[in-house]
Amino acid sequence: MFNLDGKTAIITGGNGVLGGAMAHGLAAQGVKVGILGRSTDTVEKRVKEIEDAGGTAMSLVADVLDRKSLEEAKDKVLKAWGTIDILINGAGGNMKGATIGPDQNFFDLSLDDFSKVNDLNFKGTVLPTYVFAKPMADAKKGSIINISSMAAQQAITRVLGYSAAKAAVDNFTKWLAVEMAQKYGGGIRVNAVAPGFFIGEQNRDLLLNKDKSLTARGETIVSNTPMKRFGEAEELQGVTNWLASDAASFVTGIVVPVDGGFSAFSGV
Repeated sequence: MFNLDGKTAIITGGNGVLGGAMAHGLAAQGVKVGILGRSTDTVEKRVKEIEDAGGTAMSLVADVLDRKSLEEAKDKVLKAWGTIDILINGAGGNMKGATIGPDQNFFDLSLDDFSKVNDLNFKGTVLPTYVFAKPMADAKKGSIINISSMAAQQAITRVLGYSAAKAAVDNFTKWLAVEMAQKYGGGIRVNAVAPGFFIGEQNRDLLLNKDKSLTARGETIVSNTPMKRFGEAEELQGVTNWLASDAASFVTGIVVPVDGGFSAFSGV
């Protein structure tokens, strides 16, 4: 459908829940996917899953904040596959000290954790792009897909550090889209996907009780999502496959919500 067969992709955070789903979605379209993450075990597990499903995948153990390891990953991909056509910047996360707990206020924020979360989510998007987009610039073609969040779109209580970092990702997406088009032509496109609320390892305890019922915060989120549920990781595959493909050849500089209507709903 999207004519992606034979293309190559690197997915940072491809060993995680959402990144893994996007990797599976691309692999099912015939894309050779490089799974990049810090944990050898989880990276190799994801590679095996994709290969067992009939896809082609490569293990890339690297840190999105370490340029040397990223350069080594780039060289490995280029040596094996010759090109990098798609980059999904899916690595990210949060830390307790960068959030405001129910009994805390802004002045309880850990500035150290705030900086770490900003580095992971924002610099952890910029640095891989700096490394992996160079072959795209040389070839004057490619698709970069950043992962934003609903937390960047409007104020969501408690998640200060993560929200600020993802807002920076939105700005970077638009800035780089213009830069690439002006300097290298329309063959390189830069867009972002803003997931709504999906259950992952980091937010599971915040949204679900041990018996799988909703926490108070989970109930608030679902009640403000017109579709009245959380997203399923596989529901990110359609939009990422589209943005990665030539079907989106005139699409650059946008942030696409995948949120069950959360961003459209006023609450009334």
